[in-house]
Formats: sequence, C-alpha cells, structure tokens
Amino acid sequence: MCGIIGILGKSDVAPLIVQGLKRLEYRGYDSAGVATISKGNLDRRRAPGKIAALEALLEVRPLSGALGIGHTRWATHGAANETNAHPHATRRVALVHNGIIENFAELRRELIDKGYNFESETDTEVVAQLITYYLEAENMSAKEAFHAALKRVR
Repeated sequence: MCGIIGILGKSDVAPLIVQGLKRLEYRGYDSAGVATISKGNLDRRRAPGKIAALEALLEVRPLSGALGIGHTRWATHGAANETNAHPHATRRVALVHNGIIENFAELRRELIDKGYNFESETDTEVVAQLITYYLEAENMSAKEAFHAALKRVR
C-alpha cells in the first residue's frame, strides 16, 4: 500500500500535499516525498521515514509551484531510503505509483541499453524513464508517451 495525492491549485501546493500525506501516512510509513512544477521547472523533496522527516526537509528547502504530487511509501522493491522514495523524476516527468510492475527488470534492461541511467532500485522509476524515452526519443506528446508506456507495463 501507498498513499498518493495530487493537487492543481492557484498558489504553492506543497504544504497542502503534506497535509494530505499526513492523512495517508497509515498507507505507507517507509518514506515520503513531494514533487512540484514552478515556472516550468520540476523539483522534488524526498525523505526516509515518516512524514515528519519530509516536513522538516521542506522547512529548510521549501518547494514552490501550483501543481504537485505526493506519496507515502510502503516499500516493495528496494530499500526504504531517500533514493527509493517517490516521486521518481527525470528531466521531464515526476511519477508516483502504488503496486508492483511485474516486467520492470525487462523494461529497465531495455532502457539501460538505450543509455538511460537509474538512481533507484524501484520498479516505479522504470515508468518515469520509459515515459521520458517516448517524449524525447520518439518525440511523442505527453498523452501519447503515457499511453505508450502504460501499454508496455505489466
């Protein structure tokens, strides 16, 4: 289980996302994270442990942006640490996920062969990298890239 929240607002949403994650903490207590987009730039903060650790990090390194996602993680693939915490992000995509991607090892090998680098041990990062591949290498729109990636995931 994991807790997932997304907000599109009119002002900075990170504090609201953290409030929502607190209500979802029972769904995942291994790590938590938030990603936002501000002025076209994607940024994120992740912390191992409970939401309080993420809150402390955001006090020191706040996020701005009116669009954001958040996640509490119950680890399935990879250790409970900052690197494996969600959201996973590339230059263009931030992604959270609840569940298990059965063919992630196959997709990961394929993307590594195409020159993509992975920082985590999680299955979710594969989807973020796959969407980025379709956006950049195949020049697809966001909708097309998400659709193509989701067709590959099992």
